[in-house]
Amino acid sequence: MDSLSGIAMFVQVADSGSFSATGRLLGLSSSAVGKSVARMEARLGARLFQRSTRHLALTDEGEKFLLRCKRILAEVAAAERELSESSSGPSGRLRISLPRYSGLFEPAIGAFMQAYPAIELDLDFSDAMVNLVNDGYDVAVRTGELDDSGLTRRKLCTFRRLLVASPAYLARHGRPLDGAEMLLHRRLDYRFPATGRLEQWPLPDEATQPAPGMVCNSVEMRVFLAVQGRGIAYLPAFAVQRELAAGQLVSLLDEHTQARTAFWLLWPASRHLPPRLRVLIDFLVEQLQDQAFGAQP
Repeated sequence: MDSLSGIAMFVQVADSGSFSATGRLLGLSSSAVGKSVARMEARLGARLFQRSTRHLALTDEGEKFLLRCKRILAEVAAAERELSESSSGPSGRLRISLPRYSGLFEPAIGAFMQAYPAIELDLDFSDAMVNLVNDGYDVAVRTGELDDSGLTRRKLCTFRRLLVASPAYLARHGRPLDGAEMLLHRRLDYRFPATGRLEQWPLPDEATQPAPGMVCNSVEMRVFLAVQGRGIAYLPAFAVQRELAAGQLVSLLDEHTQARTAFWLLWPASRHLPPRLRVLIDFLVEQLQDQAFGAQP
């Protein structure tokens, strides 16, 4: 434990850049802090800081050691939380980043809150990319491939996107039978917040992408406008299940919308997963993984 307290003191000195600031925080003299760091350097056989009368900076060895020390302290904190929660059941706060899709996550989140009332949920709905560690999230749900080796992932479910329009719109403007006929129609389009690009439609020839009649970053708005007969929209199947079942919308060109997209749960890699996060991951997967959104357009 003496080594662990020395590591914690070293990390505090590195973050504050000062022996005296660390001493004030820990209730020690700056001399005591400096001697603790010096003992660690002697034990390691390496200098961790470059010192001057006004400046304290990490050496290259200190920078590398700091990264390892922060991982060690994070693992110890996670292990302590896990032991604490194991005796009383999962509890505490989870900050979750979810995409702005309506109709998919609400029932599962509601059921989880009923099953685990001691766990506090802080939900943030956004389609923008987030940095889980820097932004303070415990877990995120996103589509696409994982390109961050510092994250762990687990598949949540898959879904299709469908081209949909209202019967009233099709009665007025006709039903498009191929990509070329799509050029004659109003397109209710989606703009990706992270890139500003418009979502590509799954038509046989990309050159036949119809010009958008309306662009936004809201699923709900596009569902509403499609039901109102304002154009054709390309939407997740789960977002229009009720409208399709009620006959308010019909799907178009189904032969071109067979591709499926996966939702992934992403969280920072750690050997010690807090019980509250483990039960959330298992619960959401159990609730959603067997659902085939868009299997029957």
